[in-house]
Amino acid sequence: MIGIGTFINVAAIIAGGILGLFGGKWLNLRCQETLMRSMGICVLFVGIAGAMEQMLIIDGQKLVSGGTMMLVICMALGGLVGELLNLEGRMEGFGRWLREKSGNSQDHQFLDGFINATMTVCIGAMAIVGAVQDGIYGDYTILTAKALMDFIIILVMASSMGKGCIFSAVPVGIFQGTVTLLARMVEPFLTEAALNNLSLVGSVLIFCVGVNLIWKHTIRVANLLPALLAAVGYALLGF
Repeated sequence: MIGIGTFINVAAIIAGGILGLFGGKWLNLRCQETLMRSMGICVLFVGIAGAMEQMLIIDGQKLVSGGTMMLVICMALGGLVGELLNLEGRMEGFGRWLREKSGNSQDHQFLDGFINATMTVCIGAMAIVGAVQDGIYGDYTILTAKALMDFIIILVMASSMGKGCIFSAVPVGIFQGTVTLLARMVEPFLTEAALNNLSLVGSVLIFCVGVNLIWKHTIRVANLLPALLAAVGYALLGF
């Protein structure tokens, strides 16, 4: 059944968030802060590992780096477009709307939890490739693997950042569901080069999320999201 992969992913995020929220009630503020910082460190290294996997290749007996120019151009262009569109502000507005509609208007952690969790579980090649595979072939293997990872990530994040993390399931459902529905239109653009670029830029954005978890409000990550489209465009233009 087409779309079941996104359903599993959304359910895993909600389940992980509820369990994390329940467990977090038993932790004092100091434990929650330490847990959040440790989660930030983990996210940093997930981003570093993904980026290095794409940038470093073995050429004979030498380790050679690549993709630097693409990364610089896409991040600069994406950041410029994101700032002009004020994507961070729009996401915060959507988060505030969710906070009000869900009856959590007094939860001051809601926005931080929602934005950081959303950026962590929405960004990356797995979300796009998995949704395309689900939409065309009904193969939800990739999204099931992603669901397991997201379950663990959201469980830990919710235990220290609260209810907002659970609501990251909403943009994940919208984004992956849309890609699944448009899978046949999107597939021709996902060449090997495009996926490699997408993975590299996505990993750098995940690194930025880790920075924000450790040092709050350091980087407006949502305003860098257009860099993902720029990465695909860079590959399609044959650079």
